[in-house]
Amino acid sequence: MRKTMMAALLAGLFSTLPVFAQQAPTSATITSNKPGQVVMADTVKASAMITAIDKATRTLTLKGAKGESFDVVAGAEVKNFDQIKVGDEVKVAYVQALSMEVRKPGAASGVKDSTAAVRAKPGEKPAGMVGRQVTIMADVIDVNPTAKTITLKGPKGKVVELDVKNPEHFKVVKKGDQIEVEYTEALAISVEAAPKAAPKAEPKAEPKKDAAKK
Repeated sequence: MRKTMMAALLAGLFSTLPVFAQQAPTSATITSNKPGQVVMADTVKASAMITAIDKATRTLTLKGAKGESFDVVAGAEVKNFDQIKVGDEVKVAYVQALSMEVRKPGAASGVKDSTAAVRAKPGEKPAGMVGRQVTIMADVIDVNPTAKTITLKGPKGKVVELDVKNPEHFKVVKKGDQIEVEYTEALAISVEAAPKAAPKAEPKAEPKKDAAKK
């Protein structure tokens, strides 16, 4: 039930990106909070410029938005490594979404887990996206409006107590109901070419002096 960053999301991408992702602020938004349903999302975005490349060790030195420098290693799964140049920009977007919705008793229990990945085509700048979605059906084993808690029991017997801020949920959630919990997370990484410098303006030629006026 707790939102965690899975190590599997980093497979095939930059191996030390947890350090990179911490460079950016996180914004959390509850997109829906109505009786029997809660949906929330959490987003992290970051970018840094490549200041040095060690091709022998596949290590990139990055400079963050606040001027801090740190190294990341591009694993063997990162294709098109030779396309990376000093001055390129590395961008990261990490999204988490969690939804909980009341279901009628008797729905199938268990855990559904699916993962998908996309990588850059040959010749393109390195890029990739990995996504995972987990769906869990949990039983409501206790509803306590006084303590403002709803207690769930997962398919493996794990018990989780939820703090409920919206009192309207207690009007529709009853002991014996089931809650469908769907957790989705995705990590996208891209390398963008350094912007081309504007051409320098040629200096204006000095006007020639008229020899007759000398």
